[in-house]
Amino acid sequence: MPERGTDVVVVGAGIIGAACALYAARAGLSVTVLDRGSVGAGTTSRCEGNILVSDKGAGPELDLALASRSLWLELAAEYGADRFELEEKGGLVVATGEAGMASLRRFAVGQGAAGVTAEPVTPDGLRAHEPNLASGLPGGVYYPQDLQVQPVLAAASLLAAARDLGARVVTGTEVTGAARGADGRLTAVHTRDATYPAGAVVNAAGTWGGDVGERLGGSVPVLPRRGFILVTEPLPRVIRHKVYSADYVENVASDDAGLETSAVIEGTRGGTVLIGASRERVGFDETLSVEVLRRLAAQAIRLFPFLADVRLMRSYRGFRPYCPDHLPVVGHDRRVQGLLHACGHEGAGIGLAPATGRLIADLLTGAHPLVDPGPFDPMRFAMEDV
Repeated sequence: MPERGTDVVVVGAGIIGAACALYAARAGLSVTVLDRGSVGAGTTSRCEGNILVSDKGAGPELDLALASRSLWLELAAEYGADRFELEEKGGLVVATGEAGMASLRRFAVGQGAAGVTAEPVTPDGLRAHEPNLASGLPGGVYYPQDLQVQPVLAAASLLAAARDLGARVVTGTEVTGAARGADGRLTAVHTRDATYPAGAVVNAAGTWGGDVGERLGGSVPVLPRRGFILVTEPLPRVIRHKVYSADYVENVASDDAGLETSAVIEGTRGGTVLIGASRERVGFDETLSVEVLRRLAAQAIRLFPFLADVRLMRSYRGFRPYCPDHLPVVGHDRRVQGLLHACGHEGAGIGLAPATGRLIADLLTGAHPLVDPGPFDPMRFAMEDV
């Protein structure tokens, strides 16, 4: 049966969909959010909640990250930081060898020119930041602008704020296709139970953005990249920042389909320590890999030896929405009038969510865009179809 019409249907109730809904509603648009599961149940619930500038080199993704960080702080000021469990904890990137330290310094210089605060840290200074770090490390870089939120709480809070502005959220309903008018413009989306008329549709389906895009008539090359995280027993606040080894940056930018792991360790407000990170392209295979867990544990212990005596409570895994050029797809799909994409953020979706939502709202309303949308244009993968 048909539902009432809305200006915008957002497909996906994860962090990106929630941000799109909020900023579209703030722009005065009527919004309906559809998700086949529950709020934040996909990739949003399988990550650490990082809002990072430290892992991004100068370029369009860093521009989006810096804009998004400012928006996260604005949201925290408006709604209260506790509503998102936002912490201005900072990030400490640690080199494990002299070659890595030299590379890290060069990377930080480029970031500094782009507006990132990157403070070199001497070997002795590492212990001042993190007293429990291993000895003998050659140094690192401290990034005070790195933040963290509790990801599912953040997504739910953004959607709650959108609801306060009139947005409607419908969970447990899967989008199966779309309707188009005589001119080819997308006019509605279909679910198994209903049809939702819309002036525009935003594909914010995360790792499943490629599948949803295809159902809506505009496929995008979003692929899953599996990752594991270990969770320790609750501890006193023994790790103050997000701490990771310098090779993490290389792994993020890698095109290798095989297994890559690098040490990423941080404490949470609840006292647990989160240990990552792994990346591998194995489709949607959710099989538990003991090999990956062992690697992550060993790498964490090399940075923080005390972790060898700490018990693990559990591990979890999820899929990052990976794009071939490591940039998200955000903007109009010119093959299908009325369709926009906001997916493919890989492991940076939490951090990039507000700026993505704001950019989508700008594109929907014709406002001056927050950042240059060109590098994120979905059509960069399908120019032959334009």
